[in-house]
Amino acid sequence: MSELRLVPKRVDEIAPRLSSASPAARAWRRFRANKLAMVGLCLVVLLVLFCLVGPLVWRTDQIHTNIYSDLMAPPGTPGHPLGTDDLGYDVLGRLMKGGQTSLIVGLLAGLLATLIGTIWGSVAGYVGGVVDTIMMRIVDAGIALPATFLLLILSAITRPSLPLMIVVIGLVSWLVPARLIRAESISVKQRDYVQALRAVGGSHTRAVARHIIPNTVGTMIVNATFQVADAILLVAYISYLGMGIQAPATDWGAMLTKGITYTYQGAWWLIFPAGLLIVITVCAFNFVGDGLRDMFDVKGREA
Repeated sequence: MSELRLVPKRVDEIAPRLSSASPAARAWRRFRANKLAMVGLCLVVLLVLFCLVGPLVWRTDQIHTNIYSDLMAPPGTPGHPLGTDDLGYDVLGRLMKGGQTSLIVGLLAGLLATLIGTIWGSVAGYVGGVVDTIMMRIVDAGIALPATFLLLILSAITRPSLPLMIVVIGLVSWLVPARLIRAESISVKQRDYVQALRAVGGSHTRAVARHIIPNTVGTMIVNATFQVADAILLVAYISYLGMGIQAPATDWGAMLTKGITYTYQGAWWLIFPAGLLIVITVCAFNFVGDGLRDMFDVKGREA
């Protein structure tokens, strides 16, 4: 009997703490419960510090070539912890500079794709009918075309630059977010407050801007992390095929391309560091995305 009386006492002790916790605190607790998400978040922070703050600490010349000294120096060479490449660039500094390009393109292109997909999917899901059918058939047709193929064609026609890559990758990556947001919009538009707005004569623009889009923010944020990872991979793909940012600028994909050229010389330091950073970055953003999905999951929320 004494053990049975302990149960309600423990519940009474725990309940006030659960009820007093804010929604943000409960969401953060769900995120922290995902160990891989925390690892991914730490990796993202470290990668940002490495690429953006690292060049301020480890200063190297990544513009002018140095073919008369320290050419293809192996790792451990004084002044070059990760060696140098075929043009005398310090590999560690090159990784930082290439990481800036990869992260900037990935982040901005991912956000652009999420923004376009959110607007497109919200309108299609809210309006419905023939408009929804036409808009989603356009999305289906776009998904059927390989994004890498389109990027290679555009890279062959125009000279690749950082702003162009951001816009192009964003314009070929919004299709999947559009389908996800459309599904959310169809659910949200059936709720009472949206129906009430329409009953009192509220405009469709107001309904989409004030209710549909804000209520899909969880899906938007989660999808944005995956879009960033996909954009970084697309940058690596086209750069690996020689259609990326032009020298002296670089990214991790371009470094892989150059490294493979010298594999016969055993210059492993031109391949593995860049490839490892691509894998780590993509996995880190995917881990964070999984954690955010758990955080915004209504079914998994605590009472």
